[in-house]
Amino acid sequence: MNAPVVPLRPGADVAVGAQHALATMHRHLDRCKLAANTIKAYKRQGAAYVAWLAEHAAAHPDAFADLVGAEAAVTAWRKHLMGARRSPATINQALAAVTLLYAERGLRIDVKRARVPKPGEPDALTSAEQGAVERAAARRGERDAAIVAVLLYAGAREEECGRLEVEDVTITARTGGVRLHGKGDEVRDVPLPPTARTRISAWLDVRSREAGPLWSGQRGVLSVSGIVQVVLAVGAAAGLPGLRPHRLRHTYATRLREGGADLAQIQALMGHASLDTTARYFRAGATEQAAVVERVFT
Repeated sequence: MNAPVVPLRPGADVAVGAQHALATMHRHLDRCKLAANTIKAYKRQGAAYVAWLAEHAAAHPDAFADLVGAEAAVTAWRKHLMGARRSPATINQALAAVTLLYAERGLRIDVKRARVPKPGEPDALTSAEQGAVERAAARRGERDAAIVAVLLYAGAREEECGRLEVEDVTITARTGGVRLHGKGDEVRDVPLPPTARTRISAWLDVRSREAGPLWSGQRGVLSVSGIVQVVLAVGAAAGLPGLRPHRLRHTYATRLREGGADLAQIQALMGHASLDTTARYFRAGATEQAAVVERVFT
């Protein structure tokens, strides 16, 4: 079935049409209530499409003339992004931005999105890698060892770790826990195992137990970005360059599953809104599948 032709600016120069569309999209984004990062990403992707189109104007002179020309141009750009090995998520974000760009000019394009593969086994640290990370953190001092402990033994998101106040931590001789302030108004209490209690207590002995933000550095309160930088530095020292807090969180959930925790328990401890998110930790990877076969048939 042929797509309907919707005239926009017949005969208009493609570069002029693209710049007009980009300016209109920017005005729309400046008025809407999307997240700041989303607005920034849409503007960046829209500008990238317009720049690409300027280089390929001869092949797509009707990119802003009608629906057929618009969809042909965007489909060609999608092919370009796939050839550049952009991730499916990045490609789909780019297509969403360009769809908005055309919508603001009166064209409702429909271009097939990139297929996002279903997430498999989370990228958890092996036991040896986890040990290397914890040793590297300990060598850097009590604060960094405590930060890594909150991520590894409470499954905190980097933002949750960064928001912690001293009063969010409760440690006694035999028990302990941490109150994490998650997305929206979500608050959850997570118990701390002995290793984490020991490391956090050691940091409080250095910091003092006065009320206020839990993490501090030479320049004052440690930001969420500072938490990320600590983990990157620890990872580099442990031989794991590029280590990020979310990988420590994945490790926490994976250890829970390996230890026999069920889906609902892990969902509660991780603060997941959906069981589907938690279910990814129950998808065994190739190594674990091989181990099961060896155990069953040997």
